[in-house]
Amino acid sequence: MKIGIIKEPVSENRVVLLPESVKELKKLGASVLIEEGAGERAFASNQWYIDEGAEVSDRKSVLSNSDLIVSINPLEIQELSLVKENTVVISAFNPLVNHDYVNELLQKQLTSFSLDMIPRVTRGQAMDILSSMATVAGYRAVLDAAMHLPKFFPMFMTAAGTITPAKVLILGAGVAGLQAIATSRKLGAQVFVFDVRPEVKEQVMSLGGKFVEVEGALSDVAAGGYAVEQTEEFKIRQQEAIHNQAIKSDVLICTAQIPGKKAPVLIKKETVEAMKPGSVIIDIAASTGGNCELTQDQKTVIVNGVQIVGQSYYPSTMPSDASKMFGKNVINLLKLMVDKSGALQLNFEDEIIAGCCITHKNEIINQRVKSTINK
Repeated sequence: MKIGIIKEPVSENRVVLLPESVKELKKLGASVLIEEGAGERAFASNQWYIDEGAEVSDRKSVLSNSDLIVSINPLEIQELSLVKENTVVISAFNPLVNHDYVNELLQKQLTSFSLDMIPRVTRGQAMDILSSMATVAGYRAVLDAAMHLPKFFPMFMTAAGTITPAKVLILGAGVAGLQAIATSRKLGAQVFVFDVRPEVKEQVMSLGGKFVEVEGALSDVAAGGYAVEQTEEFKIRQQEAIHNQAIKSDVLICTAQIPGKKAPVLIKKETVEAMKPGSVIIDIAASTGGNCELTQDQKTVIVNGVQIVGQSYYPSTMPSDASKMFGKNVINLLKLMVDKSGALQLNFEDEIIAGCCITHKNEIINQRVKSTINK
């Protein structure tokens, strides 16, 4: 089996697999074909891939000669025509929303796997790119906030007086939020955390954060650890609690998202206007609308002296380690797909394979995707 690695779009600095991963793929009995320059923005040269046993070629050759193509961002729709029939394509293409892309994959009769659909079960943790990249995002979001904030994060006792620590409010205690808590605490800030899932309170407290509780939140075991849509009554209480904490905070880190839906708006315009000038909002849910009503994706907006940074692509700003983590997740998934002879072996009885496979032989495999398309 020949595995193809392509160069990501110009806005993406990561590469799906670093040279060190080539050795892992060869152990699986696969050969590796990589597009020229694919690893450059992640500081991995063509020669490094060649040294590990990969073959470097142009993009068209990689697309047309590979049996399995793996990437971070999905291939452009027009490029799918270059891919030979029965090729397996693996990337993260948000199939719960991107229905046109799913239909195109069906039309081309390609087998596809979306890495953002890995089931959140214990076995799936080693392949969960969302968790890996959320770790990067949570870390970088806090560092970005510290660079924008016109004051220190930690408390200082100096001859010029005592500097009080910054107050950080983190919305969402998923992987990104938990990493943001840990990083904020390491920098010496006071940390307050809001999440609709009461079961994360213990995790928040174990990292040194203070949990902001609002009673009456709904949760759903079937949501796989994600937040779910809440009642209007709860949203009113939630809005009040967040507003009261936000206006006392120096930094807000927004991480709350619901798979397949627009990010919940937790910070209203009125709250931003009531915040202290010089405060900073980092909204890493910007690509799905943002948790702040005034967020603009990939832009920094200033309202009454409050900086609102819409940034959903922090992993791309740390391409070396982000690529390393992403690649390890992909290798772990491929180990479930390749048998001892190096041939592709898709076992749809395996919950991981069935959970992240979107299309196969002109059929939608993932039940959640099938239900959203058939609505």
